[in-house]
Amino acid sequence: MTAAARAATLRALHHDRRPGDPLILPNVWDAASARVFADAGFPALATPSAGIAASLGYADGETPADEMFAAIARIVRAVDVPVTADVEAGYGLSAEELVGRLAEAGAVGCNLEDSDHATGALRDPREQADWLAEVRAEAGEALVVNARIDTFLRGGADLDAALERAHRYAAAGADCLYPILVPPELLPELAAAAPLPLNALAKAGGPAPRELGALGATRITFGGGLHHAAMTTLAAEAARLRDGAER
Repeated sequence: MTAAARAATLRALHHDRRPGDPLILPNVWDAASARVFADAGFPALATPSAGIAASLGYADGETPADEMFAAIARIVRAVDVPVTADVEAGYGLSAEELVGRLAEAGAVGCNLEDSDHATGALRDPREQADWLAEVRAEAGEALVVNARIDTFLRGGADLDAALERAHRYAAAGADCLYPILVPPELLPELAAAAPLPLNALAKAGGPAPRELGALGATRITFGGGLHHAAMTTLAAEAARLRDGAER
C-alpha cells in the first residue's frame, strides 16, 4: 500500500462512524508493541510521545527529534497498517522539514499540539492555525492532521475558547480535533459544535472508549496509558521474580 493510500485509509476510518463505535487507535511505543496490536486486528495505530520517550529513557517532551522519528520509523516498518505519530509541537521544524521527516519515517498522520511542554503556554490560535495551514499545504492529502487543543490540559474550562481554536484549526485544513482532557460531561456539547471529528483520551478510571464514543468522540487514543499499564505489569513480574529468588 502506498503512503497516499494509507493516508486515505486512515482518513476514511474517521467518517461514518456510529455513536458508541469510535475509531480506537492503540498507542504503541516500539515495534514489538505495534505488532501485538496490529496482530489483534486494529486497522490503524498511533504513537505516544510519552511512551516513546519513556522507552528511550527520556521524560515526556525531552526526546530529541532524530530519536523520535527513528522510533516512529521502526514502528511503521513493523506493521502493515497506517500509523499516525505524535510529534508534539513539531520540534521547531519548518512545515517542509516536518512533513518530509514524517514521510521518511512512513507515518501518514500526526498530532500537533498548540502549547509548549517547557513553559506550558498556549500558542496564539491564529499563529497555530497558520502553522497548521503550512503543514497542510506542504503535505497535501498525504497526511491526516490531528490538531490538539490544549485549553483543558492547561487548566482552562472555557468551551468557547476551545471552540474558537477548533474552528480556526478546521479552516486551516486539520482532519481531526483533539481537545485533550476535555471533561467527559462537556464532550456532547463540544462534539455538536465542533466542525470536525473529535479525538478523546481514554484514561484509567475514566469512561471506557465506547462510552466516550457515545458522548461524541469519533476517535479514541490512550496517550502513554498503554505503555504505563505494560510497565506496571512488568514491574509486578519483576517483583515476583525477585521475591522468588530470595526464597
